[in-house]
Amino acid sequence: MQTAGSERAKPHPFAELVAVMAALRGENGCPWDKEQTHESLRRYVLEEAYEVVDAIDAGDMRALQEELGDLLLQVVFHARIAEENGLFNADDVVRGLTEKLIRRHPHVFGQESAKDADDVLAIWQAVKAKEQEGKAQTERTASLMDGIPRHYPALLYAREVGARASEVGFDWANADEVWEKVLEEAAELREAVARLAGNGTANAEGGQSAAVNAVEEEWGDLIFALVNYARHLAIEPEAAVRRAAAKFEARFRAMENLAGKEGRSSLAGRSLAELDALWDQVKEAED
Repeated sequence: MQTAGSERAKPHPFAELVAVMAALRGENGCPWDKEQTHESLRRYVLEEAYEVVDAIDAGDMRALQEELGDLLLQVVFHARIAEENGLFNADDVVRGLTEKLIRRHPHVFGQESAKDADDVLAIWQAVKAKEQEGKAQTERTASLMDGIPRHYPALLYAREVGARASEVGFDWANADEVWEKVLEEAAELREAVARLAGNGTANAEGGQSAAVNAVEEEWGDLIFALVNYARHLAIEPEAAVRRAAAKFEARFRAMENLAGKEGRSSLAGRSLAELDALWDQVKEAED
């Protein structure tokens, strides 16, 4: 039986996790863990982050606890690799985060005051801007766009670019103005598609390829405008699109279940009218 003294002697859970990772990477550790690098682990960071989001969206708190642990594993893993290379360790990561939180909350740990969440956001952005300005001067760069991760998902990257530009007033005045831009970009996309259709087969000068590139560019401009429209509506585009796709997936699965109840195990071979009818049944069942 453990005594109170032995309980006090147990290492902190985080310190124990760091020690376990050190053992996994150690001389007698796990061959797979020992082979990993920052680069080889990139995909796992993304996968674990998305699994955290999935657990949140599902409202599954037990899964969320587990997935947060898996995401924390990636943090400790990368910190251990960095420590082995003489760069930084897990304590440095935690210390840096703690200092950043204190620095960016002067209304809690300093003399600033904040009445509401909007005031807090303004303070956070002001402190962050000063940090980025100092970093830019150190690195002899001065772009507000510095520091945006290039590996962000496309919608998140687009939103952050628009938000950074907004910090200096380079933005639409309101959501209605952004919507006008959306309509403008939609019209330009339709024109590009029409030109592509009129091109026919590719010519020797690569005209077809140029037309395809134009459609892709206009499509991107439209999506970028929609992302900024979402930003003005205080909507997170990444989350909104994920929910829309998940809703479609759930309805499609329900269509498959209905087809099974009718004695046909697959939707393949059905006419579009039949598929539309099943879709309508699923939507009616949701109401």
